[in-house]
Amino acid sequence: MSGPADASAPSGTAPGPRPEPIRFFGTTWVAHDGGYGARRAGVAVGSLLAAVVGCFVLRFAYEGLAIAAVGQFVNLLVVVMFAICSAIAFRRAWDGFSRRHDAASQASTRGLMTIGFVGSLLAYFLRSLKEAPGEKLHREEYEAAREQYAKRTARRTGNPSRKKKRKR
Repeated sequence: MSGPADASAPSGTAPGPRPEPIRFFGTTWVAHDGGYGARRAGVAVGSLLAAVVGCFVLRFAYEGLAIAAVGQFVNLLVVVMFAICSAIAFRRAWDGFSRRHDAASQASTRGLMTIGFVGSLLAYFLRSLKEAPGEKLHREEYEAAREQYAKRTARRTGNPSRKKKRKR
């Protein structure tokens, strides 16, 4: 998220923190304007279509293994591997919409997420039916940043050094 805006802020924008853009949505998620609904529909259709195409690619790969006659054990291992990786990728992507993962764990699971790409696409599809994927997380962070900015910039009602001391 961008830091608070000050004198370096472009003219015409309100001072304070700026919302972080979300992929495919930019900052339209803040006020649900600028074609937000159409973007959500497009993301839902696109991610579902990509998941279907991915399943066809996996099916062709499986048929290639069958043609190569590698054996039932290898075929079973490949199916189980893709199923488990897709389930883990789905869960990890779904959790990523509501909390940030640390960089180390993201780097360590990059290969797993690549293998389980169908699960990630399905998580993206299901989340886009409710909101922009990651909108809840971004909205919470943005609201917290706005509250902190409002507290920092709240004006006092006088100079505290001129405050009269009470006599006892």
